[in-house]
This record gives sequence, structure tokens and C-alpha cells, in this order.
Amino acid sequence: MSQPATPPRRPRLRTLGLLAPTLLLAACTSSPATPRTDAAPPANAPHVTGPLCAALPTGTDPGNPTFLAGQPVDQALRWIPTLTTFEAAVRTSGVLTDLPAGTGVTILAPSDDAFAAKFSEDNWDDLMARHTDQLRTLLKAHLIEGIHPIGELANTGTATTLDGTTVTITPNGPTVRLADRADAVCADYQATDTRIHIINAVLGPLPTTANDSDHRAH
Repeated sequence: MSQPATPPRRPRLRTLGLLAPTLLLAACTSSPATPRTDAAPPANAPHVTGPLCAALPTGTDPGNPTFLAGQPVDQALRWIPTLTTFEAAVRTSGVLTDLPAGTGVTILAPSDDAFAAKFSEDNWDDLMARHTDQLRTLLKAHLIEGIHPIGELANTGTATTLDGTTVTITPNGPTVRLADRADAVCADYQATDTRIHIINAVLGPLPTTANDSDHRAH
């Protein structure tokens, strides 16, 4: 899947035509200012937590949490580099059209590594190409109605996914454990009417088909 185009840079301000000659000369001979790349995020910037967060875009990098907070969910998923498999599945299945209107959604999004550990390459290709109903059911096991920060889910202790499964959620050291199978490895990404929590295992009832002969890229 191709990555989204990097948002265009702001055009430079044009030099005003009525500058005095001396100011024009000074402008031509001075060195251009070097743009800052270490600017601190705004005070109200979304705060993501988990051991994987350090390896994902931060600060002013494309795909950083502040940027994603203003994106619709389908676009936000495309900017998170470790969710390429999940994003492709969401796009192929059209599962987001099943969401109740106006309630928002919480996404428990398995990483690329999680999918590679769960499904063989042939099995996954078959799901994507021929078994859209199974794929949609699988993805619904990772969607929760409403917008829930990870701390709220942990405090509640359970959540019901859109496939009707009740998932237990418990604190697990610096992170949160879900269904005694997956850990939240970078939680609390925000998008429009959405919370995204990246997890390190695939939920749902489908069997594991991955084996040592698979070489699908993680």
C-alpha cells in the first residue's frame, strides 16, 4: 500500500515590492533562517502511551499525534506506519460503514507484527480477496462503540466489541492487557470521533495459521 502524500509545505511569503534599496540589499546578502525542527508540541497535544510509541512519528514529523487528531479515522489509520495491514483490511472490508452514527468509535488496532504472527500469507490473502464477511467479523472484534481512552477502559474492566464479544481489560505493568491475549503498545491516538489503541495481538475467534515458513514483512 502506498503511503499518503506528505502534506505540502507552506509557500514562502513574497518580498514586498516597495522595500527600500538598502533593505533589499540586506535581504539578498543575509543567510536564510533555518527552520526549527525541535518545536515543542502545544500544551493540549494528544498524549500517547506505551512501549511502541517511541518508534512512531512524534514532534513535528508527518503522522504525529497532534496532526492525526484532526484527521478522519480512515485517513488517520493510513498515517500510522505500523498499521498497514489493519488499514488495508478496514479499507477493503468497508467495516467502518457499519458503525452507529454519531457515537464515535474506539479501535483496538493490531500491529503489522500481530497480523504476521496470526495468519499465514496465503490465509490472509484469501481472507482479503474471497471472505469479506469473515474479514468484517474479525475487524468488528477490534471495534468498540463510543470514544474511550485506555485508562477508562482499564477502570471499567470490560468492553463489548461490535461482534458482541465481552473483552476483559486489566492493567499490566506500564500497559493494559486485553482478553488476556494482547497488550496496548501505543494507546490513545485521537482522530475525529475516534480513539485508536495499537495492540500486539489479533483478537477474535479465527485460528492461528502462521508458521515458520512464512516470510511476510512485519
